[in-house]
Amino acid sequence: MTVAQSLRDSKTSQGIAWMILTSFLFVGVTCVVRYLGTSMAATETAFLRYLLGTLMILPWVIRQLGEKLEAQTIKLYVIRGLIHGVGVMLWFFAMARIPIAEVTAIGYVSPIFVTIGAALFLGEKLHLRRIGGVLCALIGALIILRPGFQEIGLGQLAQLCAAPLFATSFIIAKKLTGTQSSTMIVGMLSIGCTITLLPGAILQWQTPTLVEILWLALTAALATAGHYTLTKAFQAAPITVTQPLGFLQLVWAALLGMLLFDEALDPFVFIGGAVVVGAATYISHREMQVARQLRTPPAMATKT
Repeated sequence: MTVAQSLRDSKTSQGIAWMILTSFLFVGVTCVVRYLGTSMAATETAFLRYLLGTLMILPWVIRQLGEKLEAQTIKLYVIRGLIHGVGVMLWFFAMARIPIAEVTAIGYVSPIFVTIGAALFLGEKLHLRRIGGVLCALIGALIILRPGFQEIGLGQLAQLCAAPLFATSFIIAKKLTGTQSSTMIVGMLSIGCTITLLPGAILQWQTPTLVEILWLALTAALATAGHYTLTKAFQAAPITVTQPLGFLQLVWAALLGMLLFDEALDPFVFIGGAVVVGAATYISHREMQVARQLRTPPAMATKT
């Protein structure tokens, strides 16, 4: 079976493809934010990113606002906007202070929360191969971080606090995919985060330059596209299948950190990264095998 046939016939394969694309888009966001550095306050930077993202996707959201929203759905949108907004502020703070690969590695705590939360609240099954893949990925992240062997500063703490917030946001997004379109989910997240971050942005406001606005516009475009592809991945496959593939982002982050920002190549990053990518590759391969077996009926015994 060709890759094109697999993508056409298998929802699991489609989810995997969407998640790989998501990893490319989000690492692009990471690079732009890293480039901007500490020249702007984290809350203001995050606010402008989501404000610009809202303006980009608003025309498509307005088209769908005529559809009736249930009170429970509105509640989920509000909660997600608040939680994700705080998480983004912490992420922007960390991104300006520690290497890209380290931010990415600490972010791997989030999929652990996602996988557990999906099993507890969404009823998804935790097959042994999924549990093994997540545990291996966590071990890989710990190899990179080496707790107890290096100092943990405010940047690392901020990213550690952001991880469970993003996990909660992703679980809510997965819940919303049952009744809401990808465009609506992404658009409402942008609006919710913009409102959540507005008070802090006003308090720390410094008028950005035109160049900074253009860079943030690029960030908004990449991140909005990333959230769209992430939502498509959630719609196509179980969250416990798609999340481990987010670990591939570590490879892109480490390479771009070295090439663009002269960040040192820590061998532990690549050792841990090899563990992470190996776990992600294995779980993806096994899920595609299982999906293929489910599509192929067993051979019927012939009567003689």
